[in-house]
Amino acid sequence: MTKTRIVFMGTPDFAVPSLKALVNGGYRVVSVITQPDRPRGRKRLPTPPPVKVAAQELGIPVFQPERLRDPESVRTVLAMKPDLVVTAAYGQILPREILEAPKWGCINVHASLLPKYRGGAPIHHALIRGEKETGVTIMYMVEALDAGDMLSQRTVPITREDNVGTLHDKLARAGAELLLETVPALLKGEVEASPQDPEQATFAPNIRREDERIDWTRSSEELFNQVRGLSPWPGAYTTWRGKPLKIWRAEPVALSEPAPPGTVLQVEDDGVLVAAGDGALRVLELQPSGKKRMTAEQFVRGRNMEPGEVLGES
Repeated sequence: MTKTRIVFMGTPDFAVPSLKALVNGGYRVVSVITQPDRPRGRKRLPTPPPVKVAAQELGIPVFQPERLRDPESVRTVLAMKPDLVVTAAYGQILPREILEAPKWGCINVHASLLPKYRGGAPIHHALIRGEKETGVTIMYMVEALDAGDMLSQRTVPITREDNVGTLHDKLARAGAELLLETVPALLKGEVEASPQDPEQATFAPNIRREDERIDWTRSSEELFNQVRGLSPWPGAYTTWRGKPLKIWRAEPVALSEPAPPGTVLQVEDDGVLVAAGDGALRVLELQPSGKKRMTAEQFVRGRNMEPGEVLGES
């Protein structure tokens, strides 16, 4: 095992492969810093983040500050004497005192090809905007959002079948693999960092409720990308008879004649066809208010949706 003292910071599932890759690669991870346990589920029970669970399984001490910038939190981290800090979707910007402490700096595994898609939801936005490829970047951390010099990148293709869940898993694996390639070179002083071009920067802010609502006047291709760019979390939605209707899976369909956007054109076992601004969207999986997620066939059997109804009307 290398003597380099690594402190790992991460919170969600995306970060777990990177943490495990470091440990399995023989690196000395002396502590894991993650967000506090949060209430989850209907019973709102405190639930540990995935990185905490993984760290405990690996026998690594865990620190969960509410605010990393608090002076006491900073002192705790500095007392760990990290030679290198590795972060992956931690969720907080590191203060200057921590950024400047490690001999080898602080590096981050980010789920985009920077400088594109800086921010908290790069996977969602790459899909929503119809990208054909994305990737992972390992870069030095600075006090600005995802703006540090880049150490390495790997491209990951996006297929028509991808959604947030599948692309998330591909990028998490790619990030872990790239980290194991980058860290040895970094510790040998063999990595040359490249500055980002700020003029090429685009941003991927966290998804808001208004991003989830379907605007049926948009093209069927845009709506297809929106649906898969929000599945399996948090989900795109419209309204049906005044109540929310989530749409989890859909496909774009060409129409020979246009129809008013949002109009239900067909209600069949193979999908509910809804007119868009250009063509239509065939809804394949959906979830009525208060019900579980279901296929179109299951929905059609149990619901009385009729052709001619208009979705999205409040």
